[in-house]
Amino acid sequence: MTARIFKPAKNAMQSGKAKTRDWQLDYEPEQPRAVEPLMGWTSSSDMKQQLTLRFDTKEEAVAYCERKGIPYQVIEPKEPVKRQIAYADNFSFRRGEPWTH
Repeated sequence: MTARIFKPAKNAMQSGKAKTRDWQLDYEPEQPRAVEPLMGWTSSSDMKQQLTLRFDTKEEAVAYCERKGIPYQVIEPKEPVKRQIAYADNFSFRRGEPWTH
């Protein structure tokens, strides 16, 4: 039973960054998922896959794993690239292609 500690990514459907400031602890699956032959649903008997813990800091999550004796892996977040763009650049004379509607 290995745990992953990471910061969740921003939701692609929203522009906000809700629930991305906390650190999340998820357990790696111990058993593979199986497809039920009757309905075709994917199921697993591993209940730890359903468990998600949230912490304010990475240190709290690491301390929790060490206190409980859980092996863990920390995945550091990638910093987003900030592009400096301006609306006026759409109408610049140095623009590579002509601006059209």
